[in-house]
Amino acid sequence: MVSGIDLLQIMLTSLLSIMIYMTAIWLVSLRMKNAGIVDIFWGPGFALAAWVYFALTPDGFSTRKLLIVALVNLWGLRLGWHIGRRNLGHDEDYRYKQWRTASGENWWWVSFFKVFMLQGFMMWIISTPLMVAQYASEPANLTIFDWLGALLWLTGFTFEAVGDWQLTQFKADSANKGQVMRTGLWRYTRHPNYFGDATLWWGYFLIALSLPNGFISIFSPIIMTIMLMRVSGVALLEQNLKKTKPDYADYIATTNSFFPGLPHKAADSK
Repeated sequence: MVSGIDLLQIMLTSLLSIMIYMTAIWLVSLRMKNAGIVDIFWGPGFALAAWVYFALTPDGFSTRKLLIVALVNLWGLRLGWHIGRRNLGHDEDYRYKQWRTASGENWWWVSFFKVFMLQGFMMWIISTPLMVAQYASEPANLTIFDWLGALLWLTGFTFEAVGDWQLTQFKADSANKGQVMRTGLWRYTRHPNYFGDATLWWGYFLIALSLPNGFISIFSPIIMTIMLMRVSGVALLEQNLKKTKPDYADYIATTNSFFPGLPHKAADSK
């Protein structure tokens, strides 16, 4: 098992790697005049972090290391591909447009700190279970937490990937323009993709619980869940949807916001 000093070195190395990665993306965004490309590289950034931890933890149990790296890469690269296919060739996301307008000529450097370094720092903090799951040589076998974590990850990945695919198909039909999707997973939660994203991070945490002191990484899925529910996910998106889709109020009244459940008549949503 690596020492506390070694763990600090691993974390600092991953922080440096992520910041270099985000700086490179920032430079590309300046040339493209589109800070929204940062969203494309959010998922792949965690794949980078997982590989850094993999390389710097030679004493870790190899099967668990390969498991966590495989899961993170599958999730991160799919998410990056999905967002890239959706966003590239379109205008900058309205959030970044608003910030660009507010910052004026200072946006080039404001975006470095407000968008790219902030997201890089959050990426580093949230990636903690990916390091914890890889650093120790014991237990040298897959535990019940590994299996439960992988199962929970699969549940979350399915919700996110299928939810994204269903919404893409819905939007591709011109007859649905301006309409609210209420079928498939979207019948049971207004944000199956966000629910799935949060769920799979709890899966990573469960895998980390196989390791000594794995519980210390619990802040990671908590932060991710809060971000998706209250900060950059559901709350921010629904502010815009309420303004642009007249039927969205009825959808809110009958469909759970985050956690899946059967449609209901009461306006109270979860």
